[in-house]
Amino acid sequence: MNRTTDRQPSVPWPDKIALVVFDFDGVMTDNRVLTFDDGAEAVFCNRADGLGIDLLRDAGLPMIILSTEANAVVAARGRKLKLPVVQGCRDKGTSLKQYLAEHGIDPRHVVYVGNDVNDLDCLAMVGLPVAVADAVPEVLAVAKWILSRKGGDGAVRELCDAVWRALKQTPSV
Repeated sequence: MNRTTDRQPSVPWPDKIALVVFDFDGVMTDNRVLTFDDGAEAVFCNRADGLGIDLLRDAGLPMIILSTEANAVVAARGRKLKLPVVQGCRDKGTSLKQYLAEHGIDPRHVVYVGNDVNDLDCLAMVGLPVAVADAVPEVLAVAKWILSRKGGDGAVRELCDAVWRALKQTPSV
């Protein structure tokens, strides 16, 4: 996506968006986990996020989920949303760098949405670091865009809608 002056002036859009990266816990979820007596876990996500992701997919914008969480619930949500998932990584910054190198993506053309200190390296390397409204103070301090919605409460949809509107105004990605 190329920058234009008539788009949401409060968002410092990169000149081009080549990839949107979503953290999972605290971004796609409300950061809670339901643990069953057999050890299985469940999380709470917002169904509206899925439509936003569909809009960006239909517009041809690549997206991934990047998570330190190894639980199968992350992969299950990724399958439901038809998003590639990189999970179980101890160092998200290194994992993102490797992913970008493998796919020939310039970090300046990446939007990354995070909420906690393990997202800081990723947020520091991308063109548009984004935080959910209830992110930890360290993440809020480095974000160039702070969403009005909390993680798991439509934050992903808010981001997707804004990117989709911007793509409609300037369709070249």
